Amino acid sequence: MRILALTSWWPEPADNGIKLRLSRLLEALGTRHEVHLLALCRDLPAATDQQLPLRYCATALAEHAPATPLRKGSQVMSLWSLRPASVRAAWSPSFADLVRRSAVALTPDIVVAFELSSAPYALLLPGIPRVLDDLEMAALHDEFTTSTGPQRLRRWLTWAKHRSYVRHILAGFAGYTAVSAREAALAEPLAPARAQMAVLPNGADIEATLLPLEPEPDTLIYPGALSYQANHDAMSYFLEHIFPQIRGMRPATRLRITGRATTAQIAALPPSEGVEFTGFVPDIKALVARSWAEVVPLREGSGTRLKILEALALGTPVVSTTKGAEGLDLTPGRDYLIADTPAAFAETTVRLLAHPDERARLSANGRRAVAERYDWRAIGARFVALVETIATQKQVIYGTRIHTT
Repeated sequence: MRILALTSWWPEPADNGIKLRLSRLLEALGTRHEVHLLALCRDLPAATDQQLPLRYCATALAEHAPATPLRKGSQVMSLWSLRPASVRAAWSPSFADLVRRSAVALTPDIVVAFELSSAPYALLLPGIPRVLDDLEMAALHDEFTTSTGPQRLRRWLTWAKHRSYVRHILAGFAGYTAVSAREAALAEPLAPARAQMAVLPNGADIEATLLPLEPEPDTLIYPGALSYQANHDAMSYFLEHIFPQIRGMRPATRLRITGRATTAQIAALPPSEGVEFTGFVPDIKALVARSWAEVVPLREGSGTRLKILEALALGTPVVSTTKGAEGLDLTPGRDYLIADTPAAFAETTVRLLAHPDERARLSANGRRAVAERYDWRAIGARFVALVETIATQKQVIYGTRIHTT
């Protein structure tokens, strides 16, 4: 089977959650079928990375995404447009032309769009079955439902427009996936009855993640680029309200924060002793495996947390907020620890640092739970089955074209 895959991210190196999911699902498709990848990227891949997807794709091409903001008049016009302003600003006529030309040359059996940003380009190809991966709804829904005052109306309008846009997009797809049951529940009322849906969570590489490393006492880690607002907020909250309490009870405790961060982003965090900023680390598995625990004090964001799954797969226990572990089929107290106030988070973390037997118990349970429910091999197999089913059934959807002006 020949598959045309569309995405707004270059999958390699898989150095963030989106790219990791993309690379694993493309690899699963590529083990059984002929995959041709087209990517519209904000940052074009380095020369050394351009060939990496060819491990699982027959061809892979990247085009630079436009970065021209909409003029104020165009933003006002978006109030009457089906497409949100962000979608109109990101539209690339040249990428649309590349998609059309590729479809003519390849005659694909099915088109797979990864994430909503790629979906409009798939709709340019009528007569071909389409699948949309990773439809996200929860972040905008939460922004609306938690807002108050003057912001509430504005965020309600944004949420209503997003729902209308998603409804239009899904009308042209024979199948779609969501990373959690909650995301699926928000999307299901907007999808046509004939569309096939699958909950496909993010996962971890179980076989590749058991490292023979001894954990370092009193070491904590947070793997996440501070350029992402949810990560920056989590670390600001942790360093201001939680880490000082931990250090007060256990002064030798150290925290490593990995991922890309500018000088300004680091300077914006509360100053704290015992913190190391590693910068971007190509493979953080060894750092996570050597840490006594991973802390995930997230207060915003959406999706299922790859950082939690990867830590548990490595045998590193996790202390998280409820928000941080949202959407994960894990049991607090057995597979990981949960705390939602600064005092509780600090006390829970210190208790874990002080008790090796508790760490060993959580390490074994967490790894077992991830192996049973979040192995990328099983998730990839389910994704391949969905794509094959839709392509075999020949559910040709003649979706409405997205106007480009």
